[in-house]
Amino acid sequence: MLFDTHAHMDDEAFDLDREELLASLPGQGIGLLMNPGCSYESSRNAIKLAEKYDYIYAAVGSHPDVADEVDEELIAKYRELCKHEKVKAIGEIGLDYHYEDIPRDIQKRAFRMQMALAAELDLPVIVHEREAHEDGLKIVDEFPTVKGVFHCYSGSLEMAKELIKRGWYIGFTGVLTFKNARKALEVAAGIPLERIVIETDCPYMAPVPYRGKRNDPGKVCHMAAKLAELRGISPEEARRITMENGKRLYRMD
Repeated sequence: MLFDTHAHMDDEAFDLDREELLASLPGQGIGLLMNPGCSYESSRNAIKLAEKYDYIYAAVGSHPDVADEVDEELIAKYRELCKHEKVKAIGEIGLDYHYEDIPRDIQKRAFRMQMALAAELDLPVIVHEREAHEDGLKIVDEFPTVKGVFHCYSGSLEMAKELIKRGWYIGFTGVLTFKNARKALEVAAGIPLERIVIETDCPYMAPVPYRGKRNDPGKVCHMAAKLAELRGISPEEARRITMENGKRLYRMD
């Protein structure tokens, strides 16, 4: 069985066929799925999906693209949502300096506030970090008791090793299958297997041969196959290891 550790099944890209697709995923080998929130609204929607499907779990949080919505009132709302038995993490949170539609100071404030909530509640976090490696690592170091995953990892091998020293996991998407993914391949080949999780980040980041099309959790098998190839293990072993890693990351029995 496979664990898609990061899938946005509440996204509008699935509005026409969401129920049909979610009903089919266990038959495609998807044993567990984590649906992170990207805003307060999507966090609530993630919980609704988790309530409906046994194999789906939720995380709550505000993506850096909506960091300006994060204030003490919203943190209080997230604190309440975290009482739900199927909420397993705070996320996705972090920093994104690619477009900078939201000023960096606002992003960093929102990131710190949500990291503080994770520390308070002793929950793992799901971090989105894009072109903000130095600031991302600095804020992580401000909260030494908080661990989690850097999803859709885009940093260096050296940074990945530093995160792993601190107890973090590294998440890989369909980028692993891209011909030009030199950095991701280097990291996936160079870090301990027990710290790797796989994800679709759907509806984005579809793997080859579906690149450019809508992604879905059924395609996470391609990431497992590529990881197996890189590490010289069987696809079955890659599935087993990444399932165990994902369950350990999100503290699932």
